[in-house]
Amino acid sequence: MSSRFATLRRIPRGVWIIGFVSLLMDISSEMIHSLLPLFMATALGTPVVVIGLIEGLAEATALCVKVFSGVISDYIGKRKGLAVLGYGLGAVSKPLFALASTSGMVFSARIIDRLGKGIRGAPRDALVADVTPPDIRGAAYGLRQTLDTTGSFLGPLLAVGLMLLWHNDFRSVYWVAVIPAFLAVGLLCFGLHEPRKPVEHRRSNPIKKENLKRLGRDCWQVIGLGAVFTLARFSEAFLVLRAQEVGIPLALIPLVMVAMYVVFSVTAYPFGRLSDTLSHRRLLQMGLLVLIAADITLAMSQGWQGIIAGVALWGVHMGMTQGLFNAMVARTAPADLRGTAFGIFSLLSGAGLLLASLGAGLLWDIWGSGSTFYAGALLCLLTLLVTRFAPEKACKKAALRRP
Repeated sequence: MSSRFATLRRIPRGVWIIGFVSLLMDISSEMIHSLLPLFMATALGTPVVVIGLIEGLAEATALCVKVFSGVISDYIGKRKGLAVLGYGLGAVSKPLFALASTSGMVFSARIIDRLGKGIRGAPRDALVADVTPPDIRGAAYGLRQTLDTTGSFLGPLLAVGLMLLWHNDFRSVYWVAVIPAFLAVGLLCFGLHEPRKPVEHRRSNPIKKENLKRLGRDCWQVIGLGAVFTLARFSEAFLVLRAQEVGIPLALIPLVMVAMYVVFSVTAYPFGRLSDTLSHRRLLQMGLLVLIAADITLAMSQGWQGIIAGVALWGVHMGMTQGLFNAMVARTAPADLRGTAFGIFSLLSGAGLLLASLGAGLLWDIWGSGSTFYAGALLCLLTLLVTRFAPEKACKKAALRRP
């Protein structure tokens, strides 16, 4: 217990600020996103396959844009300005959801929101590594993920309360979501002081051939493994749609996401701290086994109890793996190329997420929800084989290497 608190005390103030900025923005985003699939399906009459396409394109946009913001942050040696721009775009997008009257307008708002997420993501993740001692980076990423995820379940809770209070008035809930988004931007602008020299190497084009070679074999193995891993996990929007399918009342459906994010929040820091000492390969394999159990549970469930159990397992899986990949990239990439490494990792992961979400939507429309989750379990098995036969040092050296 004393060791755990000692680690928390060592985590720099900047990581806490970044975590609380993430918390506020996630409260805002999840108030909207936890209701968005239902809003599109019921209020706008959008087909499920189109919802899947919009979700996949939006999330893939965020992940793909990270490569450009990461490269720029490495080149100029500054992270905060890009993070402020990204969070600012996220805040500006929020009123557009309340004003949307067509699926196209929702798509535009979603793209702006995710574009902002993409711009801020790689510089923010690299900044965490820049200010944190190497031996506690897993714990630092776990803490940021915990605060971020706390916002992710407070947002749906607020959405549920306001939906009950205002008789399923989606648009009023969306207007309230504007407030924490702008608070997040203010906290980042005035609360975070970026180190004068987050990267001390001479600046050069981060995507030159020689610099890409400098990323090294271990880093490229982590990036490739992350891309394959993403194929096994589609958008959480399908969890919401599955909850609706089993008859959970409309106003209570955001509680499904609350259950997932509570579990995610509780497990992210302990598993992040564990990743500082345990084999990364082992943690990834355990995470995949948990996701297989979640997919099978969700496919077979016919009532709310099974749905809650499935999304809770999904949350454990997220807690085990989300911060872990960040720590692996940070520890295998050279200090002056961390932003670029995070960006490339996100680019390939974005392609996988787009394919996974589009495929999930098509399977749902053609063969029903069960096929979507069974296919996810099968992809997890295939990914498990990839981690099993990947060179051990791709994961073990990532756990031990210090820049």
